[in-house]
Amino acid sequence: MRRLGRGLMRLLGWRFVGSVPNLPKMVLVGAPHTSNWDFMLAMLALFALQVRVYWLGKHTFVNGPLKPLLLKLGGVAVDRRASSGVVAQVAAQFQARDQFLLGLAPEGTRSLVPHWKMGFFHIAQSAQVPILPVALDYGRKIIDIGEPVWPEVGETAVMAQLRTFYAGVQGKRPALFSVDSIQPSLRDG
Repeated sequence: MRRLGRGLMRLLGWRFVGSVPNLPKMVLVGAPHTSNWDFMLAMLALFALQVRVYWLGKHTFVNGPLKPLLLKLGGVAVDRRASSGVVAQVAAQFQARDQFLLGLAPEGTRSLVPHWKMGFFHIAQSAQVPILPVALDYGRKIIDIGEPVWPEVGETAVMAQLRTFYAGVQGKRPALFSVDSIQPSLRDG
């Protein structure tokens, strides 16, 4: 899969900047998320890097008829109706595993958003793991892997570092991403 991923990335003209740090547990923040193609590109990148990254899916989706395939691709079922909440469910996943890299798209949609959802921050804070920013920069055809940011520095400092990292990054649909949206939402979600 590594050869296939690298070959397709090269064929499509994409390259990597930076590398995934050798840390057993992290929350990877992937942005901008402006197109359905982002998932395909991210999967190719993960194959090329030979990195196992998990992602969250609604329990009714991940536990449906495609469950074996979705679990193999890193799907983790979460029940948004559970009294413990998604943050607690995911923090428990971090505690239960020796290695767990969780990938999230903080925009929560492919549309332009005024504010990022802060679940990624609350999960990293609760699990006491760093946040790793990853940019899918279609303008330069670069998968840019940043430096880990620890949530202990505080929400304001984390968001400032992420704004700096994503400045100048262009999504597949440029009009649907603004670095100004990299700020806490008024209502977490």
